[in-house]
Amino acid sequence: MSQTQHAPLPVPGSRAGSPTSADLLDFVRRTAADTALITSLPLDPEGRTWVRLDGPGGSEAWLIGWPPGTGTGWHDHAESLGAFATARGALKENSLAVRLPAGGWKNLELADGVDRRRELPAGQGRAFGRHHVHEVLNESVSEHAVSVHAYYPPLPLIRRFSRSGPVLRLEQVERPEDWQ
Repeated sequence: MSQTQHAPLPVPGSRAGSPTSADLLDFVRRTAADTALITSLPLDPEGRTWVRLDGPGGSEAWLIGWPPGTGTGWHDHAESLGAFATARGALKENSLAVRLPAGGWKNLELADGVDRRRELPAGQGRAFGRHHVHEVLNESVSEHAVSVHAYYPPLPLIRRFSRSGPVLRLEQVERPEDWQ
């Protein structure tokens, strides 16, 4: 992982204070269109690579390279808003249309109809609210994907889950020192 920092792109029309999910989406879309930045990311054939970026309004942002066949696994971003955009290749997002309890559980049976699927080819992005549970995948067998992600407030933690049919299981809680 590279620790290179890149200056944020200005957010047109942004208000004083916290960036909104729309601000984050605008930032990731514009950053994903920065060809020089996207091609500067070193790509590893074995695992994901990432570079931290300066996001708008104190947000946390990342440029991420995805080798063929890689993904995040099921996770959430706690209290953070977020957005991501595909800059190169294509990504798939599987998500749950349900808010999980904040704590006190290890296994949760999901109701029917909560699964959502979204294809995000290059140039496409999406924003999401707090407590968004998803997994992001590069299902290509031959092509790397590159994406830009932003979160506000900066990620306090990530909860990682496993899934077997309708059962979601809390597996791990990661703190920033685990990925930075």
